[in-house]
Amino acid sequence: VQLQASGGGLVQPGGSLRLSCAASGFTFRGYATAWFRQAPGKEREGVSCISGSGGSIYYADSVRGRFTISRDNAENTMYLQMNSLKPEDTAVYYCALRRSYYCSDYESTYDYWGQGTQVTVSS
Repeated sequence: VQLQASGGGLVQPGGSLRLSCAASGFTFRGYATAWFRQAPGKEREGVSCISGSGGSIYYADSVRGRFTISRDNAENTMYLQMNSLKPEDTAVYYCALRRSYYCSDYESTYDYWGQGTQVTVSS
């Protein structure tokens, strides 16, 4: 099982980026998938999660209204559309899969992780 995150880069404040997470050797269908991020000197934190059915979606307060999570089960790919980016969004973003239908706030409950993609928001 591999998760491959991509789409990071350098963007100015107020700009947008779209992250992708592609799975191989496994299917997203029926499992919760999430995005986490880790800023320099800080602990990794949950950003957003989508449940196994796709019917339940969660966002951290800091990104709600600016970020949108989505998933294409047929393509085994998850996305994070990030708009109105702020310097405090600068971090390495990780995708993760939990072998459960339900999302969790606890990163230790996620079974598979992507390698991370750097997002830098700076003028």
